[in-house]
Amino acid sequence: MDKLFAVFDLDGTLVDSMGYWAEVGPEYLAGLGMTEGVDEIRPVIEAMTMEETARYMHERFLPDKTPDDIAAGMNGVMEAHYRNDIGLKPGARAHLERLRSCGVRMAVATVTARALVEALLVREGLADWFEFVLTCADVGKSKREPDIYQEAARRLGAAPAEVAVYEDALYAVRSAAQAGCFVVGVRDCDNGRTWDDIVEAADETVDFGQDAGLCLKAD
Repeated sequence: MDKLFAVFDLDGTLVDSMGYWAEVGPEYLAGLGMTEGVDEIRPVIEAMTMEETARYMHERFLPDKTPDDIAAGMNGVMEAHYRNDIGLKPGARAHLERLRSCGVRMAVATVTARALVEALLVREGLADWFEFVLTCADVGKSKREPDIYQEAARRLGAAPAEVAVYEDALYAVRSAAQAGCFVVGVRDCDNGRTWDDIVEAADETVDFGQDAGLCLKAD
């Protein structure tokens, strides 16, 4: 491929954070001293957004707390992990270094709150590797819509077709393709069930753990 611009998802693409997100609800409840019934919520909240999880926990466990308070508490749990525990996936830094050495301009587009993303990038020494961080909150749409990728391309001063978008989730791969971007599907331990569909929907795939990745041509 021959792209001068690259936009990266964060969770599951660049960093090993999905396991932490899967446990944030139970971990938050445990921090409040609640253990009864906690194990049974994992499959219930697996596909929920933070807001949906907060509403569910308000109704099921915490009627005295508002959903906003619960969401803030869970974000606090995750912020501690982003500041201290969550790291880059094996091979991700090498891939970024290759692109950077080729003069590729890079950005992050993520559903994760800006404060969490920036805390991790600073800790990993990557804050100045990306021109900007764009969140779904910034554009007012989820990654089930193409808006965030179109806005990222606009901010980079590029047409969508000139931008390589790296994503690990099937729905996001499809949205990036809908936006008109060149899509790189990223292998993750959590996308095995949808990997064949990702391979079909993406223009290219990469496994950072197996390959530091191709250098995108800068000329």
